[in-house]
Amino acid sequence: MRCAGNLTIDIVEAWAVHLNNLEGSSILGSKGGIRLDPLSFHSTEEDLEANTTFESGSIDWRWHQLNPDLTAYDSPAHHWVAALQGRVPLMPTADIALRTMLVSEGIYLSDRLGREVTREEIESKAESKALDL
Repeated sequence: MRCAGNLTIDIVEAWAVHLNNLEGSSILGSKGGIRLDPLSFHSTEEDLEANTTFESGSIDWRWHQLNPDLTAYDSPAHHWVAALQGRVPLMPTADIALRTMLVSEGIYLSDRLGREVTREEIESKAESKALDL
């Protein structure tokens, strides 16, 4: 899947990646890879392999000290209470779900047509009736 700014989302595993294994969520590129949990960076420069892990717990603690409203995003329940208190805006979960569904439909449409598809094509050919709401 291609996105703006030449970003690509690859749903299929690649045969050559800059990670030790493919467990968990990762972002992979031609010059390195980042594992999201735990946050780690892996790359090879010349003959030197770099494998670095960041302690995200301490980063999270520091962010919470700098912005107490971040607790609103610690869980769905925390977010709901914070939104009711007026500390943060309510997340548009229905819109997020619709956009996620459109990504899935785009993957199926691309497979069916055997080519890349645009966002406009996906929206115009989507089988879901949610777009009519």
